[in-house]
Amino acid sequence: MAQKTVVLYPSLGVGHLNPMVELAKVFLRRGLAVVIAVVDSPDKDAVSADAVARLAAANPDIALRFLPVPPCGADHHDSLPVIRITEVLRLANPALRDFLRALPAVHALVLDMFCTDALDVAAELAVPAYFFFASPLGDLAIMLHLPFYYPTAASSFKDMPETVLRFPGVPPIRALDMVTSVQDRESDVSRARQRQCARMLEARGIFVNTFDWLEARALEALRCGLCTPGHSMPPLHCIGPLVHVIGNTGGSGETHACLEWLDAQPDRSVVFLSFGSLGVFSAAQLKEMARGLENAGHRFLWVVRTPPEHQNDHSIEPDLESLLPEGFLERTRESGFVAKNWAPQIDVLRHKAIGAFVTHCGWNSALEGIVSGVPMICWPLYAEQRMNKVHMVKEMRIGVVVEGYEDELVRAEEVEAKVRLVMESDEGNKLRERLVMAKEIGEDALKESGSSDVAFDEFLRDLENKRT
Repeated sequence: MAQKTVVLYPSLGVGHLNPMVELAKVFLRRGLAVVIAVVDSPDKDAVSADAVARLAAANPDIALRFLPVPPCGADHHDSLPVIRITEVLRLANPALRDFLRALPAVHALVLDMFCTDALDVAAELAVPAYFFFASPLGDLAIMLHLPFYYPTAASSFKDMPETVLRFPGVPPIRALDMVTSVQDRESDVSRARQRQCARMLEARGIFVNTFDWLEARALEALRCGLCTPGHSMPPLHCIGPLVHVIGNTGGSGETHACLEWLDAQPDRSVVFLSFGSLGVFSAAQLKEMARGLENAGHRFLWVVRTPPEHQNDHSIEPDLESLLPEGFLERTRESGFVAKNWAPQIDVLRHKAIGAFVTHCGWNSALEGIVSGVPMICWPLYAEQRMNKVHMVKEMRIGVVVEGYEDELVRAEEVEAKVRLVMESDEGNKLRERLVMAKEIGEDALKESGSSDVAFDEFLRDLENKRT
């Protein structure tokens, strides 16, 4: 059979590009030619640009092609990021069309969940379109059901924050834990997201970065049509867990200093705190976190970024001495390591010294915790992370939650309590046992004839038999 070409099309930001790169590796291993078409966003900052450059340097076998985007207004830039992203991606359609036409052949276009406008380009060029959903399957169950659920709801989620909502295949969820972009039913953002979710049903199939065992109830609900009443559900391909395996140099060729520090620590003794490429806290919250860590008395590795209120001082690196409590760095220099802005997360998580992971519940990070067998302390910050937290704590049972995350400030006492719970208690030991099992089942899913391997085979058969 002649080699087929697949084009992957991520949304804006390194958080969307990362999982697409991992998906590209699967296609390459299966003998497909792959190109990732990356929108050259006018909004990218220095940290994000550096992360993209690091990702490209670490994956020289994967072709990244940058698509130019015409300038667009900044009306929604700060207040309505979803609208801004949607507008930038819509404006990128002509560049995507020209790019696809210039290729000798394109046998499939795999879209990020935000890239629904690209369905029109795929239809125009008669290219089969698939989606890649890089969040939990439980999120997909909720979001695909939302266009059917929300119109008949009593009110907007923001007006009934403590109301418990029920969706097929997932645990009950408080309205305040629904994704930020749909909190106001009448907002432009919410309507845009619901349109995107409805259009996902037009796809030929949906890839999901998960594995069958981890989210069996959501998988059953989706396949049975419970989430999309009266509409056909595209085939689901659960092909995870897809995570980056090696990345400890940060593109410099040198091992990150934190890994050398970890080498000197006892097994399972270190609490790792890392909150993704966009995870920032106020200066007041950083001080509370520092006090909680110090009072808990456990070793820690903590990635700290400049607080949003300090980000106009033209310095990319955080000033740790001024941000953290006086004397904190000196008092904890034997037991703690504070990394500025970034650490090689998957390498850290797979290190034998790590005993717990405090995470923002971004799905990339959660999967990295799962494949590393590390119990998680869930501290959701933005986007769909509160929904992810519900799945992780209630359904998957792989973590505990930091209480008060929805408030302005989580106190040091809560940080201390959750660190102690995971590191010292029977509940923490049970979590660790659960993670060991999840890790092993996830590994088996990716092996030949495992559930994720079989799911990808189903896609390949569909690609071979495609009728446009």
